Amino acid sequence: MTLGARPHAAMNIQEVKSEKGIIAWLVEDHTVEIVNIGFAFKGGTKQDPVGKEGMAKLMAGLFIEGAGHYDSGAFQVKLDHAGAEMSLDAQSDDIYGSMCMLSKKQDAAFGLLRLARDPNAIAQRKWLRAIYGAHPCSRPGEGTKESLPGITPSDLRAFHQAIFARDGLHIAVVGDIDANTLRERLDQLFGDLPEQQTLVPVYDVAPKLGQLVEENYDLPQTSLTLAWPGVKPSAPDFYAAVLLNDILGGSYLTSRLYEEVRQKRGLAYHVSSELTLDSLLVTTETRSDCAAQTLSIVRDVVKQMAQQGPTGAELKAAKKHLIGAYAIDQLGSTRSIADRLLDLQIHKADVDYNQRRARSIGRVTLKQVKAAAKKLLSAEPAILVVGP
Repeated sequence: MTLGARPHAAMNIQEVKSEKGIIAWLVEDHTVEIVNIGFAFKGGTKQDPVGKEGMAKLMAGLFIEGAGHYDSGAFQVKLDHAGAEMSLDAQSDDIYGSMCMLSKKQDAAFGLLRLARDPNAIAQRKWLRAIYGAHPCSRPGEGTKESLPGITPSDLRAFHQAIFARDGLHIAVVGDIDANTLRERLDQLFGDLPEQQTLVPVYDVAPKLGQLVEENYDLPQTSLTLAWPGVKPSAPDFYAAVLLNDILGGSYLTSRLYEEVRQKRGLAYHVSSELTLDSLLVTTETRSDCAAQTLSIVRDVVKQMAQQGPTGAELKAAKKHLIGAYAIDQLGSTRSIADRLLDLQIHKADVDYNQRRARSIGRVTLKQVKAAAKKLLSAEPAILVVGP
């Protein structure tokens, strides 16, 4: 239920405000009779109380297990008849929901969504505890065999009341619906929510680097994860770091890591880097007898990047890739457009971000990327090794 890629410049993002003050970003597209709605409430698994880990995900999992006077089976039948797909998922900072529906059946689909609103893990946990300590980031969002049995219906109701409120709500809608109709739908869907959330404050945390975490498993391959400092989108060197990541390992077939680990030595099928708010992560898997060599090469590539930075040719290619691939990868379908618009709102971007992003990337100099490489990659990384 998607559309083909659309020209980047043709996107017209409207900010729609309902009578009750609920705001959504809308991109109208009447070429196919489909409407995609994405929404998010601030407050995800980090809001799980100590000893009740898994509560946010459990609540999300129960989202469409019956609603109103419908049990689970009847609710799924109603969704099918309405030509709709619905989901809800809890992540660390937000609870995300989505619905895809046929525009001609949106009355029934929006009504069902309104009803539904009312009701390698061991190693990863060890890694998160090591780099984040007692911070909520280190607690398992999926819960544990000890925490899940202790979550009661009253816990879920209290969690629901704390999270589902207007001041933490973001909405993106893409497809065959106009602004006037959407205004009515927003109030129908979210208008009776309370005004304010009651979240537990969660402080920022930087990962504790410079440590080795090992988990022995009898596996045919060894998994390697390395973490260096990350960059927030509000930082002045954010786009320099984005370009650095693309050159290092973000661009799958042309990155330095891919060239050295995969192309030249055939040590791994996949190796990549990812820039997050608090870390720059490099991940790969290799044969267990090649793990030490692979780790050494990854560290050498990163060290060289920290000391010398990228070349002018690498920066030029990264700019071309990031500007061109963004429209194709992120904005190619109604669902991906809605997801991207929602993500922009969560990170406090403006409606014209898509246009400004390309200009911001284009203005980054080689000197700035080299400075970002030295700043981020000179630190001693945290390393996770999972395997025999």
